[in-house]
Amino acid sequence: MIRVILTDIEGTTSSISFVHEVLFPYSAKHMADFVREGEADSIEIREQLDAIAQTSGVARNDIEGLIGVLDTWIREDRKETPLKTLQGMLWEQGYQQGAFRGHIYEDAAEYLQRWHDRGFRLFVYSSGSVKAQKLIFGFSEAGDLTPFFSGFFDTRIGGKKDPESYGNIINELGVEPGTVLFLSDVEAELQAAESAGMQTIWLIREGDIPETQRQVARDFAEVDRFLLQR
Repeated sequence: MIRVILTDIEGTTSSISFVHEVLFPYSAKHMADFVREGEADSIEIREQLDAIAQTSGVARNDIEGLIGVLDTWIREDRKETPLKTLQGMLWEQGYQQGAFRGHIYEDAAEYLQRWHDRGFRLFVYSSGSVKAQKLIFGFSEAGDLTPFFSGFFDTRIGGKKDPESYGNIINELGVEPGTVLFLSDVEAELQAAESAGMQTIWLIREGDIPETQRQVARDFAEVDRFLLQR
């Protein structure tokens, strides 16, 4: 019996276009000034710059060089934890200033509340930082959806295509793997989750559905029909 629903964000609860056409351009435009202005006053920004210097080999005192690394990582959509952390901090500023609202599909907003009310424990696992996850749901077009969730996971638990990451999540939750349903639009992530014993559904919101033995859903209403059969 499914007791826990673990969901991806991009392409699953939220449109890929929102991330790539709104959030990424915002961070590309404002990241340099955000780092320059905040480096002196923010311990968290300095910690992320420490990590970037260690990963990239750029000298820690070369702020412009580290900003250049960040610009490259943004263009390449790299899943580097310090980048995701800084983006989350920057996007918080954008949300609070009303520059944008978080996109959540209407069916996702509706069924997240329904599932919460029916007693499912809901969690998020995304390559975006936990801060960024809370922001997209907290400042969403549908209002604050964060009360429906019991927790959030990002790449600090491990990479999303690594089976060990899903084992780590199961250990954190303290549940049997087969009681967890993972929702994602990326097949390699589903394979990794299945390797850890989770059940999965492949969200394919647009385009043709390929020939597959996997459970596929177009939206959360179809996921719900799956849940009602269990």
